[in-house]
Amino acid sequence: MTISKKQDGDVLELFLGGRLDTTTAPQLEQELGASLDGVKELILNMESLEYLSSAGLRVLLQAQKRMSRQGTMKVTHVSEIVMEIFEVTGFLQILTVE
Repeated sequence: MTISKKQDGDVLELFLGGRLDTTTAPQLEQELGASLDGVKELILNMESLEYLSSAGLRVLLQAQKRMSRQGTMKVTHVSEIVMEIFEVTGFLQILTVE
Protein backbone atom coordinates (compact mmCIF):
# COMPACT_ATOMS: atom_id res chain seq x y z
CA MET A 1 0.00 0.00 0.00
CA THR A 2 1.16 3.52 -0.70
CA ILE A 3 0.23 6.58 1.33
CA SER A 4 1.13 10.09 0.31
CA LYS A 5 -0.13 13.22 1.94
CA LYS A 6 -0.76 16.86 1.24
CA GLN A 7 -1.44 19.28 4.06
CA ASP A 8 -2.73 22.82 3.72
CA GLY A 9 -3.16 24.38 7.13
CA ASP A 10 -5.67 22.31 9.07
CA VAL A 11 -6.76 20.30 5.99
CA LEU A 12 -5.01 16.96 5.43
CA GLU A 13 -5.48 14.86 2.30
CA LEU A 14 -4.16 11.31 2.25
CA PHE A 15 -3.80 9.55 -1.11
CA LEU A 16 -4.20 5.79 -0.69
CA GLY A 17 -3.02 3.29 -3.29
CA GLY A 18 -2.86 -0.47 -3.59
CA ARG A 19 -4.49 -2.77 -1.05
CA LEU A 20 -5.80 -1.75 2.36
CA ASP A 21 -5.96 -5.09 4.15
CA THR A 22 -4.80 -6.91 7.29
CA THR A 23 -1.16 -6.45 6.32
CA THR A 24 -1.32 -2.75 5.44
CA ALA A 25 -4.04 -1.44 7.78
CA PRO A 26 -1.50 -0.86 10.60
CA GLN A 27 0.48 1.38 8.24
CA LEU A 28 -2.55 3.64 7.68
CA GLU A 29 -3.44 3.52 11.38
CA GLN A 30 0.08 4.68 12.26
CA GLU A 31 0.02 7.46 9.65
CA LEU A 32 -3.33 8.73 10.92
CA GLY A 33 -2.16 8.60 14.53
CA ALA A 34 0.90 10.67 13.66
CA SER A 35 -0.86 13.17 11.38
CA LEU A 36 -4.27 14.09 12.81
CA ASP A 37 -3.31 16.47 15.62
CA GLY A 38 -4.72 19.89 14.74
CA VAL A 39 -6.46 18.63 11.58
CA LYS A 40 -9.99 19.97 11.10
CA GLU A 41 -10.69 18.29 7.75
CA LEU A 42 -9.42 14.88 6.68
CA ILE A 43 -9.79 13.81 3.05
CA LEU A 44 -9.05 10.20 2.12
CA ASN A 45 -8.46 10.07 -1.63
CA MET A 46 -9.00 6.46 -2.77
CA GLU A 47 -8.46 6.98 -6.49
CA SER A 48 -5.65 4.37 -6.56
CA LEU A 49 -7.03 2.02 -3.89
CA GLU A 50 -7.69 -1.41 -5.43
CA TYR A 51 -8.93 -3.41 -2.45
CA LEU A 52 -10.37 -2.81 1.01
CA SER A 53 -10.74 -5.51 3.69
CA SER A 54 -12.48 -5.54 7.05
CA ALA A 55 -9.19 -4.51 8.70
CA GLY A 56 -9.16 -1.43 6.46
CA LEU A 57 -12.77 -0.68 7.31
CA ARG A 58 -11.88 -0.78 11.01
CA VAL A 59 -9.17 1.86 10.49
CA LEU A 60 -11.60 4.04 8.52
CA LEU A 61 -14.16 3.74 11.32
CA GLN A 62 -11.57 4.76 13.92
CA ALA A 63 -10.57 7.77 11.80
CA GLN A 64 -14.23 8.76 11.36
CA LYS A 65 -14.83 8.58 15.12
CA ARG A 66 -11.78 10.72 15.85
CA MET A 67 -12.58 13.28 13.16
CA SER A 68 -16.19 13.58 14.31
CA ARG A 69 -14.77 14.95 17.57
CA GLN A 70 -12.30 17.38 16.00
CA GLY A 71 -13.67 18.22 12.54
CA THR A 72 -14.84 16.40 9.42
CA MET A 73 -13.74 13.50 7.25
CA LYS A 74 -14.66 12.66 3.69
CA VAL A 75 -13.70 9.91 1.28
CA THR A 76 -13.17 10.83 -2.38
CA HIS A 77 -12.59 9.11 -5.74
CA VAL A 78 -13.91 5.73 -4.62
CA SER A 79 -13.70 2.90 -7.16
CA GLU A 80 -16.70 0.71 -7.98
CA ILE A 81 -15.18 -2.20 -6.05
CA VAL A 82 -14.62 -0.18 -2.88
CA MET A 83 -18.02 1.51 -3.24
CA GLU A 84 -19.65 -1.92 -3.36
CA ILE A 85 -17.87 -2.82 -0.10
CA PHE A 86 -19.13 0.42 1.50
CA GLU A 87 -22.69 -0.39 0.34
CA VAL A 88 -22.69 -4.01 1.58
CA THR A 89 -21.19 -3.13 4.97
CA GLY A 90 -23.39 -0.09 5.60
CA PHE A 91 -20.42 2.29 5.60
CA LEU A 92 -22.24 4.63 3.22
CA GLN A 93 -24.38 5.60 6.21
CA ILE A 94 -21.27 6.25 8.32
CA LEU A 95 -18.87 7.95 5.90
CA THR A 96 -19.18 11.03 3.73
CA VAL A 97 -18.34 9.74 0.25
CA GLU A 98 -17.89 12.13 -2.66
